[in-house]
Amino acid sequence: MPELPEVETTVRLLRPDVVGATIEKVSVFWERTVGRPSVTAFRRGLAGRTITAVSRRAKYLVFHLDDGRLMSGHLRMTGRFTVGEERKPPHARVAMQFDDGRWFVFSDVRKFGRLGLGDTLDDLLPPLGPEPLTDALDGDWLATALRRRKRLLKPLLLDQAFVAGLGNIYVDESLHRAGLHPLRSAHTVTRSQAHDLCAIIKDVLGSAIVAEGSSFDTFYRTPEGNPGAFQDEFFVYGRDGKPCRGCGTTIKKLLVGQRGTHVCPKCQPVPRKRRTR
Repeated sequence: MPELPEVETTVRLLRPDVVGATIEKVSVFWERTVGRPSVTAFRRGLAGRTITAVSRRAKYLVFHLDDGRLMSGHLRMTGRFTVGEERKPPHARVAMQFDDGRWFVFSDVRKFGRLGLGDTLDDLLPPLGPEPLTDALDGDWLATALRRRKRLLKPLLLDQAFVAGLGNIYVDESLHRAGLHPLRSAHTVTRSQAHDLCAIIKDVLGSAIVAEGSSFDTFYRTPEGNPGAFQDEFFVYGRDGKPCRGCGTTIKKLLVGQRGTHVCPKCQPVPRKRRTR
């Protein structure tokens, strides 16, 4: 599933093509793609509206409209936005025609992606934690937040209500570079380690955005049709059986919270079990 860097890349590449464009009509080819409101209300609510800005919240794209309303988009597994001359390319689920004749299309092979229309982000999105690339996430906040929780470190970081936008790839990469095992209990992370982890998360995400995300499977492509390049910089993710780029130890794949998880046994020591009396 596309994570924060892939969604941020999509937002940045779409802005020049859609900001200032007016939507004349909307075609919905797969009704379940529209999460809210009804398909009829979705069509009517967008017709005649001009897109004034495009932003991101967590893994959601947010299109700001001239009447103050918002359209949200979640790519899920295989969603993709494109702007072009074709109304219904393969796997098109929703198509919006601009006043200049171009088509703004949401395509989705597996049909899990969702679009929505509402008055506020609270109407459209679930509760979300702080954005990693803003000052809302800093070392002091993370140290305090981790200290208060006894959940395993990786599942906690994947929880969108805890920190927004992180997913399997970037949690694995961040924990490896921080030398923290995904099975470690969050409350055992020291303040110094939390500060380091915070800085590493920001650095990993920033580097991934520069590389236009990670094409970890055949589905992720930018709106321009290009693959991302950050997969070439992975230290552990998807590299089970290969040598760690830090120490040469063979990368192992574990199952943590029902998610495939990649670790270096040497760089990320297994947390010690406390003795019980």
